[in-house]
Amino acid sequence: MRLTPATELEYRCSTLQKYMIEASIDAVIIIQNADLFYFTGTIQSGNLYIPAQGQPLYMVRKDWGRARMESGLRDVVPFRSMKDIPGVLADHGYAVPQRIGFELDVLPVNFFDRYRQVFSEAEYVDATPLIRKVRMIKSHYEIHLMQDAADQVDKVYRRVHEVLRVGMTDLDLAAELEFIARKNGHQGLVRMRGFNSELLFGHVFSGTDSAVPSYSDTPLGGLGCTPSFGQGAGLKRIEANEPLIVDFAGCVDGYLVDQTRVFAIGGLSERLCKGYDDMLKVQERMKELVQPGTPWGVVYDECLSLAERMGYADAFMGGSGSQVSFIGHGLGIEIDEYPFIARGFHSMTLEVGMAFAFEPKLVFPGEGAVGIENTFYISNEGLKQLTHSNEKISILMP
Repeated sequence: MRLTPATELEYRCSTLQKYMIEASIDAVIIIQNADLFYFTGTIQSGNLYIPAQGQPLYMVRKDWGRARMESGLRDVVPFRSMKDIPGVLADHGYAVPQRIGFELDVLPVNFFDRYRQVFSEAEYVDATPLIRKVRMIKSHYEIHLMQDAADQVDKVYRRVHEVLRVGMTDLDLAAELEFIARKNGHQGLVRMRGFNSELLFGHVFSGTDSAVPSYSDTPLGGLGCTPSFGQGAGLKRIEANEPLIVDFAGCVDGYLVDQTRVFAIGGLSERLCKGYDDMLKVQERMKELVQPGTPWGVVYDECLSLAERMGYADAFMGGSGSQVSFIGHGLGIEIDEYPFIARGFHSMTLEVGMAFAFEPKLVFPGEGAVGIENTFYISNEGLKQLTHSNEKISILMP
């Protein structure tokens, strides 16, 4: 278990403070777990108060001792309730802020109302775009963690070759792969920022189940085991000559990568094999387009256009009626970070330090799904690929 270096935390907080000054925000209060981990190195329950100038102040309700041990921030103090915040700020020499930023995309309304009682005279603004802007540029430290996650997910890929057999259920295989991931350090959870976006860290489906849509904002859904969590692996038995999708999010010390590979026992139809090869061509087109200064939406538009010219207008990124409007997404602590390689994102451009997954996929209802997903980052030397498992369809003998 690695603790986030204090130098990392200091740089992240100071970068946010620069954006706060530009936006005329006096202070930002952070409470969401992913953001807390990013800026403090821990997720102990409390409030991280970041002033526009000065040291961040982490006020911890539970557990202060663990927060003090895990966080590299200088000022980590205990407190009991929100009404104590003004007094704690005064004790540390901070004036009452007049313009406060919150994570308004994820902050519950009840919490927000309580903060408005504590700071009754303040103006409130959404700090989420600033927080996401800081988090979208990855440091060398973060990239190294993602490289370890890529090694982890490669072990998951290799495990498929050892255990896959006709007659086992999708759930049987998912359990085997989740086991090997956990044995290699996976935290067992995958964070997404979007509301109601719970997500399994491994999607494993075969044959027709790989083409079953779900409520989740993903090109593939899966039937799952129950309507209470209608996604992921179900009880379908794996058969020969059908596609098997393994879409797996590796995670090491909080940092994610995303990888999808296709397997089959025996072989696949000509249409599925051609579709997979065409998705590799879409991936190659992305590699040609990605460079600093390119708008996110341009990459999406160009790759979508290529897929449509190939004849996949009704199958690309979901079955007809269930298609998603993205091909790639940022990665880090959450699986839906900036940048979004998606429809309409033309005002924001790619930058050195961004990390993202790119996942061109095809869905053929009644037959199955194929596609590829890899995780990349933009370095000073150009685009680099983090995930590294063999990209060919893995054909196993019965």
